[in-house]
Amino acid sequence: MKLSEAIGKRVEKLLAERNMTQYQLYKNGGIPRSTISVTVGGKYKTVKLDTVYQICATLGISLKEFFDDEVFDNIED
Repeated sequence: MKLSEAIGKRVEKLLAERNMTQYQLYKNGGIPRSTISVTVGGKYKTVKLDTVYQICATLGISLKEFFDDEVFDNIED
């Protein structure tokens, strides 16, 4: 799995755990809806660390907590 896909899956999982929608993430975090959509969909080749940080801040977790998930165990180029 590519890193961008893993990030999308992780965001999806975190949203599900919190019973949040992408729209709520957008409203609470000020992250553009289009950015959230393409991040979750894994449509970008790369994802800015700043975007991941904004998502983490909105969800109330650290970057370490974000990346501490098995989805990141088998990343391919």
